[in-house]
Amino acid sequence: MSYHDPNVYGAAAIGTTDSVDPQSLRIIDLVRRWDGGPDRRQEVWNALAVELGPVRARRALKSLEEFLDLIQSHGRRPLVLHGVGCRCIGSDETIIAHFVRIATEGEREDAMLVGTLLVRPDIAPIAASLAQQLGLALLSGVPAPRGCTERMH
Repeated sequence: MSYHDPNVYGAAAIGTTDSVDPQSLRIIDLVRRWDGGPDRRQEVWNALAVELGPVRARRALKSLEEFLDLIQSHGRRPLVLHGVGCRCIGSDETIIAHFVRIATEGEREDAMLVGTLLVRPDIAPIAASLAQQLGLALLSGVPAPRGCTERMH
């Protein structure tokens, strides 16, 4: 799930970190960090535990992990992410952020439609539910944790 070749589907830069809203940036940053290995995952846990408390942070991390595991195991193709700190935002990252946002807003049919860009159609309802759980855990009026959504360079 990492970015190296701009010719790979999903890697195409379609925006920058300055061009998205803070909630979308937060989702993108958390997904990138989660993909960055054990040390980055520990950063995510530490920041969320401080911001949300240990119980809500565990729920948020469980939702994030289940959501990304489902996308990886039932994805239409491998997910492609830019690196932590990269100012570019790729198309896969944009789709993930949009998917989580509209699922969180309760737009289930639209969320499932967007979900089919990432996963097989038969998995889209499950993915939409997980996206909604993730969004509710992360976006319900909770500010971004320090250290997890600073502006990328």
